[in-house]
Amino acid sequence: MSITKESVVERLKTVNGPDFTGNIVDLGMVSEIFIADSKVFFSITVPAARAQELEPLRAAAERAVKAIPGVASAVVALTAEKKGGGMEAPVPPRPAAPRPAAPQPAPQRPAPHAPASQSHGKRGVPGIDAIIAVASGKGGVGKSTTAVNLALGLAANGLKVGVLDADIYGPSMPRLLNIHGRPQTVDGKILKPMQNYGLKVMSMGFLVDEETPMIWRGPMVMSALTQMLREVEWGPLDVLVVDMPPGTGDAQLTMAQQVPLAGAVIVSTPQDLALIDARKGLNMFKKVDVPLLGIVENMSYFLAPDTGKRYDIFGHGGARREAERLGVTFLGEVPLEMGIRESSDTGAPVVASKPEGAEAKIYRDIASKVWDRVQEERGAAEAAVPSIVFE
Repeated sequence: MSITKESVVERLKTVNGPDFTGNIVDLGMVSEIFIADSKVFFSITVPAARAQELEPLRAAAERAVKAIPGVASAVVALTAEKKGGGMEAPVPPRPAAPRPAAPQPAPQRPAPHAPASQSHGKRGVPGIDAIIAVASGKGGVGKSTTAVNLALGLAANGLKVGVLDADIYGPSMPRLLNIHGRPQTVDGKILKPMQNYGLKVMSMGFLVDEETPMIWRGPMVMSALTQMLREVEWGPLDVLVVDMPPGTGDAQLTMAQQVPLAGAVIVSTPQDLALIDARKGLNMFKKVDVPLLGIVENMSYFLAPDTGKRYDIFGHGGARREAERLGVTFLGEVPLEMGIRESSDTGAPVVASKPEGAEAKIYRDIASKVWDRVQEERGAAEAAVPSIVFE
């Protein structure tokens, strides 16, 4: 059954606006509605100061749309930013005093999507023991290839591993892991992760066609990330590897502030320009108190397949020197090797397709160092917690 914007709008008219003043459509609170592969996306404009208070309104709109026949899922975000082309209008201010005839809404607990940064501590994900972010300051440094081979290296070392593709605009895990199709749901609410090579995987690439452009603003991306993280049947996992989008934008900040990350791995190439951007990623994680697990120097050198001669095409050792300068663990050098590129393009990452090869060993060694660093950071965190002694 095809889903139309008109049917979504009609259903949203059943959702009361703030303080029981009309419905969210007539109040002009609903943005442009985007429908792709039976999944509905839109945002609701609210005053920034009332965002947490109006979370139940967002949840009610999401439930209303999910109840439409043919709708597989819905991504609904609260935003204080008005978007052109939609139905937005100013949200009426809260009345100075409640009207005598109006019923008072019962207090409600924050919904599961309430930002963890607004509560005491960060809320973990049930069933996941540790979450590791793989990030880079810029695109084109091989971050996703590193992330997937790191995940496979962790799995090869005996851990239960999942991968979250957090790059909403350019998801690559479906191709890298040769996974096709749509994820199933549990009771129509929780998504089952896709699987291959022993990894549990979730990506926006499973929910929309590969050529569908994701023309979203920040709040929509944040809501989609939250759902892919918290509304997926992940567990039990020892570690979830999050392939972050490049740069230091909303997605990175949301993950760092709302999720108890065990640490971050930074991927860079050796040259100075790439390292300048890598420093931005390092500094962002430092500012939000996420442990830096280390730096990987990707495309570190090239060995000619015919002569075996080594060429430092992008320079060499820049990431190692940067790690030493910052006092961060240097995790290893990954060569610029045709086999790594070819295996990634065909959906057979080198750690899975050539587990006995030299490149697979490099990734497994990096994975071992990363996991050792996770344990070190945990030990340091536990040691920092004061103990109470009763005498």
